[in-house]
Amino acid sequence: MTSDLPAFRSDTLRVLAERGFLHQGTDWQGLDALFAGGAPVTAYIGFDATADSLHVGHLLSIMTLRWLQKTGHRPLVLMGGGTTRIGDPSFRDTTRPLLDDAQIAANIAGIRRVFERFLTFGSGPTDAVMVNNADWLDRLGYIAFLRDFGRHFSVNRMLTFDSVRQRLDREQPLTFLEFNYMLLQATDFVELSRRFGCRLQMGGSDQWGNIVNGVELGRRVDDVPLFGATTPLLTTASGTKMGKTAGGAVWLNAERRSPFEFWQFWRNTEDADVGRFLRLFTELPLAEIDRLAALRGAELNEAKKVLATAVTTLVHGADAAAEAAETARRAFEDGAAADGLPTVEVSAAALAAGLPLVDLLVTAGLAASKGEARRLVAGGGARVDGAAVEDAAALVQGAGTLRLSAGRKRHALVRGV
Repeated sequence: MTSDLPAFRSDTLRVLAERGFLHQGTDWQGLDALFAGGAPVTAYIGFDATADSLHVGHLLSIMTLRWLQKTGHRPLVLMGGGTTRIGDPSFRDTTRPLLDDAQIAANIAGIRRVFERFLTFGSGPTDAVMVNNADWLDRLGYIAFLRDFGRHFSVNRMLTFDSVRQRLDREQPLTFLEFNYMLLQATDFVELSRRFGCRLQMGGSDQWGNIVNGVELGRRVDDVPLFGATTPLLTTASGTKMGKTAGGAVWLNAERRSPFEFWQFWRNTEDADVGRFLRLFTELPLAEIDRLAALRGAELNEAKKVLATAVTTLVHGADAAAEAAETARRAFEDGAAADGLPTVEVSAAALAAGLPLVDLLVTAGLAASKGEARRLVAGGGARVDGAAVEDAAALVQGAGTLRLSAGRKRHALVRGV
């Protein structure tokens, strides 16, 4: 089991490797032969329904499934209707809050809308299928589960997995409920193998231990060769977690994050990340990506706009992407106050009397804290309607709508209502 990648024969693994999707694999040679065999291969990635939308942090897994389908194979989207009731403890310091069945069902409906943008669902040999693990986990008998599956797991080994060991090393509680999660995820792989002929589980590198458990459980209980692979941990060039901003998670559903805000997130990509993100999050040819990534200075901004428009097109559609790009052009190049900017609504009377600039910067998501907002002002990066404000104690006053800016790239509207 290694992260060293061989020269692949199959189109699927070659494409995924060239674009940067592959990290660890349980048996690259065997998986390559399976993909090169001519018949569609069924593969899955699991997603717990902890919110009614996925976010940019999930986009790597979503694009993995998209490329699997584009290269002639069948993706399974496994929704954790059952496992969400427990919560994946992997690399978390605290227990996830427990959700009721109604909230889980609503979250799954919201998440399905994301996948319908990326995958073709249906009953054909390469059509995607969305499956809910509550269909089998809800019917598990505890004694039968322990007898049939639990006896194949070594607690000694489970304690060595990073996701468990780190919690214990920090002396943070890990409930027995959470400890069972890895058994249930392994059971998912066996069940999908039996029901759909699924041979491959993929996921983020934090899921490596859970994936290996499923591969080994399938071999022990059904004598079926299963495979596992992970995508790399995704961080920005500066070392921050991908998809986090001062305003919170970058959600994929428009109700949670507007297409303009989503476009602007990608437009603000760090220079060193442009080529990598173009490979992972767009379908542009590699030669064109190499050309764009080689641009320097102001020209690289054009590559960032290409990235932003391409990703926004995949997530929100071509019309929304074009509108977001035009909104940005009018707001940032022509200086117009554009309706597509993120908007903070405040009391018209309070705005007329004056609201603290520092508070507004935080409320608008342009600063993560009041301290960061004060530093932004001190550095000359805060502007109101294009005019620099250098006093951190300043009040913002006006009627109607004002444009608040943090530097040259991040903007929001403050509207009195």
